[in-house]
Amino acid sequence: MTLSHLFDLSFQNRAASIAIEFQDRSFTFGDLDVRSNRLANLLLARGFMKGDRLCVYLANCVEIIDLYLACIKTGVIFVPINILYRDREITHILSDADPKALVTDAADIGTTIPVWTPGSMTAAASHGLPENRPVADLHGDSPAGIIYTSGTTGVSKGAVLTHNNLIANALNLITCWQITVADRLLLVLPLFHVHALGNGLHCWLISGCTMRLLERFEHQKAAAEFLNFRPTLFFGVPTVYVRLLNLADATAKQIGLGMRLFVSGSAPLPAQTHEDFRLKYGHTILERYGMSETLMNISNPYVGERRAGSVGLPLPGISVRLLDDQGVPVADGESGEVYLKGPNIFSGYWRRDEATKAAFVDGYFKTSDIATKSADGYYTLSGRRSDLIISGGFNIYPREIEEFLLELPGVIEVAVAALPDRVRGEVPVAYFVGSADAGELEAKCREKLASFKIPRAFHQLDKLPRNAMGKVQKHLLTTVR
Repeated sequence: MTLSHLFDLSFQNRAASIAIEFQDRSFTFGDLDVRSNRLANLLLARGFMKGDRLCVYLANCVEIIDLYLACIKTGVIFVPINILYRDREITHILSDADPKALVTDAADIGTTIPVWTPGSMTAAASHGLPENRPVADLHGDSPAGIIYTSGTTGVSKGAVLTHNNLIANALNLITCWQITVADRLLLVLPLFHVHALGNGLHCWLISGCTMRLLERFEHQKAAAEFLNFRPTLFFGVPTVYVRLLNLADATAKQIGLGMRLFVSGSAPLPAQTHEDFRLKYGHTILERYGMSETLMNISNPYVGERRAGSVGLPLPGISVRLLDDQGVPVADGESGEVYLKGPNIFSGYWRRDEATKAAFVDGYFKTSDIATKSADGYYTLSGRRSDLIISGGFNIYPREIEEFLLELPGVIEVAVAALPDRVRGEVPVAYFVGSADAGELEAKCREKLASFKIPRAFHQLDKLPRNAMGKVQKHLLTTVR
């Protein structure tokens, strides 16, 4: 079985129902099926074959979905590019993925491969090309897409996700988060990322619910979008939830009355934000844990305790190990690196055999994420192995300090990173957004934290450097003074 078979639950059974709203347009599931069939036939007419790559560099739009579906139906591998990337990053992905063409509406892309605009492709596909789906020799292990990692700690690598990876992920989420045809999904996240593509798009198409797609999240328009569309389901990142806390209490209450589920991921959700949102909206955010290479791994339960600061319990079919530096399992409450195994795990890095081999140990994917497990099975992430600060022989996990600082008045956002130190090797430094006084923050840390965990400096910033999914780019912080 492939993704197309599951999408037919909506394309065929709900062909006349509204599938998506985007700006001033709406499309039925039948419309999407026909549009993508025509594009699939256009790709074949232009010489694409199963296994060829198509790169797409676009902001959120219906045409991205058309192109993705066309790739799924032909066996062409879909390669989305972060819309925030510029020449250097784009050139790397185009060179590495070796696509047959690039689809973009950007005017300044320098490349020797064919470049097509989405409008020109849609126009060409609508003139005389068949509306029937082309026949493709595909199976569950056929690659569906290549998702490039953020590359914040090295060169960006392409994670190859198969039909089976995406199917296993979507079915887990639909089941565990109780997503049904009755839901209304407001999707504001970028479709070049697995959060929106792997979770949002697939859960929507398989469940047959109605989705409103926004080009991007704009906090000034957020209240109007919620109140106009009346969603029941929303996927966000922590920065989005921080912005939503700025809405008036009466507006938040009204939004909360129509909602069923708020989900957060792609970056750690501060426990304080978790609690503030519950009080303001009347909903406990469900936090989960995923990666580009694995899609979703661990989730707080839909029914049961959604524990602040924790990413919850392993999803069905997914095995988790926490191992120390010697590969030995750690006890409950002790920190260890997260190793994962399951049907959601990617098949490997595109054209990087050595990197793929290094990423797996005894069939488990080595994530570089550090976590602890409670006695009742809840996992809590404490950071990336690369984020670990070793100061004078002591291990310091930045998230512990960040969580403490976020509890203090006048701190809106904060990140703790390592700074080289001649004596201790490296020391923690805090970068914060807000009105707090640096001296007062240091005094509070001295009251509550071990001496080696106290940041050696506190830098006040207008904003933290983040990527498109809200993750703080800590490698950029150390240039701030």
